[in-house]
Amino acid sequence: MSIHIPPYVTFSQNVFVPVTNICRNRCGYCGLRRDFNHPEANLMMPDHVEILLKKGFSSNCTEALFTFGEPDNVSEFREILQNIGYSSFIKYVMDLCQMAIDNGLLPHTNAGVLSYADMSGLKPLNASMGLMLETTGEVDAHKGSPGKDPCIRLETIENAGKLKIPFTSGILVGIDETWDDRIESLLAIRRLHERYGHIQEVIVQNFVPQKNTLMSGLRPPPLEEMQKVVAIARAILPQEIAIQVPSNLVSIGSLVACGASDLGGISPVTIDHINPEARWPSLDEIRSMIGDIELRERMPIYPHFVQEGWYSSPIEELVKRYSDENGFRAN
Repeated sequence: MSIHIPPYVTFSQNVFVPVTNICRNRCGYCGLRRDFNHPEANLMMPDHVEILLKKGFSSNCTEALFTFGEPDNVSEFREILQNIGYSSFIKYVMDLCQMAIDNGLLPHTNAGVLSYADMSGLKPLNASMGLMLETTGEVDAHKGSPGKDPCIRLETIENAGKLKIPFTSGILVGIDETWDDRIESLLAIRRLHERYGHIQEVIVQNFVPQKNTLMSGLRPPPLEEMQKVVAIARAILPQEIAIQVPSNLVSIGSLVACGASDLGGISPVTIDHINPEARWPSLDEIRSMIGDIELRERMPIYPHFVQEGWYSSPIEELVKRYSDENGFRAN
């Protein structure tokens, strides 16, 4: 297998907004999720969200990353929404996306599985969206998690293609999936991209054990395994799809040498709420890890989608303000 070393490595500066940690799924590895009655269960209120957005804008971010689980099927959660004047969670998220735009940031929403109608509503207010496929295999880590059904997740990813939404997906490595599962997951993403042309990046995410979870005692995949998965992903996926690895969880240089070309969002404002103990590296630290390879900043919408006009009128002014002639972040 030939190694593809990228000519540059990209990243996005973002503010991480964990809208809620209430979720119907019970993934064995998730340290963010809380039951509704847990004292740490939370729905961020608009004033708190706006404070973060303003901090992100003043810190030179271009991206507002809205991430959360799937709370709609939790009946008590719907009561909270009604108390603040919303009939549905997606309507609330749409208003938060508009708030981000009003504060000079481009939204990227990672919302779990969504209906076509909900994705259609979010599309005009997002520069890009995302959903990890994780795996096409059946694993114990997903027991009690109806939203992790791979068929449902693939349908969501396909709907994004039908709607021409620049999209991020990915696989989760080390949750007891097989090598065949990994390959089939990558092939499934490739097939959808070949049909719709909408996948901008595929994340190769390593499992990291979290405290107080069912999988807290398991080991993360070793570096050599991650190198192999990245190399396989690079061989399977078309070159226009970037392979992303998390900058705060892996040996960046080792995986860039295997074909990874993107580091995802790096925040000068917020922690990684999914992996709160893993700090973001500084840009100088990243440069030292990737050596002579150029580090380039992008927006949440990838450069070629900027050039091809895959964005809506509500965000057009921001996209044009922040992008250079090649679709990267302007200096």
